[in-house]
Amino acid sequence: MNEFSNETIQFDCFRGCAITTDEESGEKDIRYRQGCCKLEVYDTLKGISQEQWNDYYEVRFKNTRKGIYVNASGQSIKMGDLVVVEAATGHDLGIVTLEGPIVARQMKCKGVDPATQELKKIYRKARPFDIQRWQEAIAREQETMIRSRVLAANLGLEMKIGDVEFQGDGTKAIFYYIADGRVDFRQLIKDFAEEFHIRVEMKQIGARQEAGLIGGLGVCGRELCCANYITEFKSITTSAARVQDLSLNPQKLAGQCGKLKCCLNYEVAAYQDAQSRLPKVMEPLDLEDGQAWLVKTDILAQTLYFSYEKGSLAQVFPLSADEVREIQAMNRRGEKPSTLRQEDVSAPEFVSAVGDDSISRFDPEKKKKRKNKKRRKGPKGE
Repeated sequence: MNEFSNETIQFDCFRGCAITTDEESGEKDIRYRQGCCKLEVYDTLKGISQEQWNDYYEVRFKNTRKGIYVNASGQSIKMGDLVVVEAATGHDLGIVTLEGPIVARQMKCKGVDPATQELKKIYRKARPFDIQRWQEAIAREQETMIRSRVLAANLGLEMKIGDVEFQGDGTKAIFYYIADGRVDFRQLIKDFAEEFHIRVEMKQIGARQEAGLIGGLGVCGRELCCANYITEFKSITTSAARVQDLSLNPQKLAGQCGKLKCCLNYEVAAYQDAQSRLPKVMEPLDLEDGQAWLVKTDILAQTLYFSYEKGSLAQVFPLSADEVREIQAMNRRGEKPSTLRQEDVSAPEFVSAVGDDSISRFDPEKKKKRKNKKRRKGPKGE
């Protein structure tokens, strides 16, 4: 609520717009809110004009749905305008998010070639009647999603309706569903059409896409990457955790979607590059005072830790990658260094994560009270 006016502002982050409602007249003013969601694209070519791209625009709809459209209306359209566009059946309403030469870059990234593909058209700017009809369709989405889940459960289908998106004219709806296997929803589509009196399109999404729609905070304290900026999800395997020498604990490697965290892939290339510069230690190092076994490797620091007892972390000795190569070369020549015990060795830099999940680890330590020992009394008279 704005304190200085009789207006109420509502943010629709699914479509990237802000809706201002005048309480007295009830009129709505809908404007594009740049940066409202992860589909924002920074226009690096702002102010540059190229005539061959003047009629091409990028239009966004709900969630991650975008498209490139050509202006066939003859009207002057700019970024932030609400436009009525061509759809497979009827028409849809979206928001113009990009214009000018930057659209050509987006077309190249998405593999869209206007010379070989026929692009859909922008009919006109949205009129008040179009916007009102669009808002009425949006208001039906929540109720339709709840009812559709009930209909799917009545048929015993192993699927979950994650979201519903109505077309701008209200004659069609896209039902986003999640399922582990193949689902026969032929009867379900008939029930939807009979219940809601609309055309139905079913679109399957994954668990990561569902988490991006719901949103939330990760264990790092920041917004989920899938809800913030990730639009294309790549496959993630446990090999990414092995390369980074992470503990294969499913509870720590899984995200809120139940799948492996997307951030596991972020530093894989850096670890692979650093690991390629480490020497391969297949056998223990031969020394005059015994054999030293590899027990721990700090990949990024290029440091290897050795111990005279196999598998023991009681007393370890850090060696750089160059020092290990030098000792390996000496062993191949039949030579043995004297010892690794040259000086006092401090504890290794790595620490164990055991105990990090204790809920009392931040509590202050309680001071122990000293009890006064009572003197033993001897027999009476002493």
